[in-house]
Amino acid sequence: MPFALLKDRALIFVSGPDAEHFLQNILTTDLDTLGAGEAKPGALLTPQGKILFDFLISRAGENAFRLECRTDISDDFIRRLTLYKLRAKVEIAKSEQALVATMWGKESIASESDSTAVTDRRFRDESVMRSYAGAADAGDIAAWQAFRIARGIAESGADYALGDAFPHDVLLDETGGVGFRKGCYVGQEVVSRMQHRGTARRRVLIVQAGLPLPASGTELTVEGRSVGTLGSSADTSGLAIARIDRVKAALDAGQPILAGDVPVTMAIPAWAKFNFPQESVSAEEA
Repeated sequence: MPFALLKDRALIFVSGPDAEHFLQNILTTDLDTLGAGEAKPGALLTPQGKILFDFLISRAGENAFRLECRTDISDDFIRRLTLYKLRAKVEIAKSEQALVATMWGKESIASESDSTAVTDRRFRDESVMRSYAGAADAGDIAAWQAFRIARGIAESGADYALGDAFPHDVLLDETGGVGFRKGCYVGQEVVSRMQHRGTARRRVLIVQAGLPLPASGTELTVEGRSVGTLGSSADTSGLAIARIDRVKAALDAGQPILAGDVPVTMAIPAWAKFNFPQESVSAEEA
């Protein structure tokens, strides 16, 4: 069973009689659909709908939630949650000894003695678990990144900058990270409008090349025009956030797409429900 210890992750616990109501009113995830033993992605947005913080959220007991996020943003995340707390009866605390591990593959069944194990719901038709009980060693972090990339699961830092992406850009609408039937939350109006109008044009795509891909942040171009930005990569495979209308126009015209100087192909993740636009944009419109 492959696994990896994720040393760059932190755990924030939100607990108390008002914990669920408090989080439901500010986060994108619909907690009414969050079952015990599962972790769902989510975000805290700006009022303009951009992602300020991303995370995985799971239940950690009665009236308690576990938010797993990047270590380097955890203190800022706590400060932002505290600003929204007001008079809510909740406690917000960070675990000082967070041990986050991920396990995947057909045999990724956590030990029955691991009460912290949860199913990572970002992955469809895949067995992926998250464990917060630690691991004996580091495991294979490179294999985990290759697995994540091959399935089109983007994460902030590696694939996009916080404050620069909408939930639709990074497929939170497709991975269960946005509740479209829940009540209001911060940034909800913008996200709902994008969903109902079908105006999302920046999307995560899987990139393939015949050569090792360049560094994260490299522009993807078609005849000198930008169509997106490369994120994390594993040798010749990678992720990118790209304008799917511009990529479609390039595909229809038979124009090469370059990551720096490396020719690439781009594809929608197999599990995703969105498609390339039926009508391509012209060079003038792009």
